[in-house]
Amino acid sequence: MEGGKLFAERLSRRVFIKGAAGTVGIAALTAGGLGVFSKAEAKGGGTEKWPWPYEKLDPEKTAEIAYAEWYRVFCGAAVINSVFSQLSEKVGEPYTSFPSDAFVFLEGGMVGWGTICGSNAGANIVANTIIGPRIAGPECENGAAIGADILQWYSEAALPTFTPKEPRQKAKIMQTTSNSPLCHVSVGKWMKASGYAISSPERRDRCARVAASVAYNLVKDLNAWKDGTYKAKSSWKPASNMGITAQQNCTECHGANIPTPPAKKI
Repeated sequence: MEGGKLFAERLSRRVFIKGAAGTVGIAALTAGGLGVFSKAEAKGGGTEKWPWPYEKLDPEKTAEIAYAEWYRVFCGAAVINSVFSQLSEKVGEPYTSFPSDAFVFLEGGMVGWGTICGSNAGANIVANTIIGPRIAGPECENGAAIGADILQWYSEAALPTFTPKEPRQKAKIMQTTSNSPLCHVSVGKWMKASGYAISSPERRDRCARVAASVAYNLVKDLNAWKDGTYKAKSSWKPASNMGITAQQNCTECHGANIPTPPAKKI
């Protein structure tokens, strides 16, 4: 437990303020994240305690929230809000003061750069907040494991897997497998297969359903962890011969095979 305690101390309000010049500190301060600590501490929310408390949630309800939230704050913040908004009601602080909307920058694979899908990033933020990252000690390993499971599941599943009760787009949304957790690969392959352009309402609804699908599976894993039945499923490991963490299927698209974006369907 000493590793977890040490990590909690590093996340204390004092260290957070001192380290505000770092990347995480700047992002949190810029987004108003300092309020998470001041408000929760004032109310006795215990933000210095790690990890944060979790109560089991309904995956279906969570997915519906994520779907609706996508149209407001896009993929990453939608996944975070779908979980934390419910925990704010069930648990209260520190979730009540968590600035979930600040993570709107995860949209489009991080401010439109097409890197990690914001849904995957949001899921990892949730899992590591609730369970703790692996650097906090062995008791927090499942936080990283659930995040890794989401990345592998996202890469291998035919997405989206979730259909909302009242979808904004009534047309059937095609399912595609990305073989990658990256936004530009996932969206690009879907656009190529479906023929819809990036700006089409069908593509937007597809991404909203993908965020909902991720939220659904995230809560399933968190519920299993809460019950003590969760077992890590991810088998992905970075290639050691490259000397760097990376995925290995870049040439599938890059080089002579870069897909041409489809024209907008009328």
